[in-house]
Amino acid sequence: MVINLLKSHASVRDYKDIPLTKEDVAELVQAGQHAASSNFVQAYSVIYVTDDTKRQQLAHLAKNPRQILSAGAVLIFCADFYRLQKAAELHSKQIDYSHAESTLVATVDVSLFAQNVAIAAESKGYGICYIGGVRNAPEEISDLFHLPEGVAPMFAMTIGIPEEENEVKPRLPVEAIIHENGYDLTKYDEILPAYDDTMNAYYQSRGSNQKDSLWSTQMADFLAEPRRTYMKEFLAKRGFTFN
Repeated sequence: MVINLLKSHASVRDYKDIPLTKEDVAELVQAGQHAASSNFVQAYSVIYVTDDTKRQQLAHLAKNPRQILSAGAVLIFCADFYRLQKAAELHSKQIDYSHAESTLVATVDVSLFAQNVAIAAESKGYGICYIGGVRNAPEEISDLFHLPEGVAPMFAMTIGIPEEENEVKPRLPVEAIIHENGYDLTKYDEILPAYDDTMNAYYQSRGSNQKDSLWSTQMADFLAEPRRTYMKEFLAKRGFTFN
């Protein structure tokens, strides 16, 4: 059942040494293409990394060798307005994707597309992991894969046969997510401490990487300082200037 598949997701960081075929990858990407797209612009592309040297360089730049070097397939998901510019040129026209709305459209498009790929992969028994570390060195990665102006790497995904079954992290209770007819500012004083207890019990009892930690503490530390502050300048170089 699809709902059970979705609720069983866990990030996979160790894979068996079994590569996906190009046909396997094409099937997953084609499934990804059937995600919803704003105005059907389909503002995304994928770099499928099959060259061993480039995979090594990507692993170094993304600071994530564990997943990238062991996975059966590595994909880099990009926001892409270059293809749309080429489409406009068929009619002697230019497009303007510099404004914030276009950046949001491409970001949402590529995220929906990637999640479809992830679900398709998991439906076939593969495991996946999103790699935000691509944004650790977006300019160098763009150069490595010859990305033109209008194309920006957003994240990568590793796909493969899991080395072992991973435990599913408890999500926030659905009551924390659903706000009926208006945002409820009062619910979190009760919900968040209870969720901290749930997560602390999970962290201390899981099969590996046990720790004594609270979700709220992790989030406070994670969001206390700006991260990857160079991204605005990098995106501007790619043509995403937030006008």
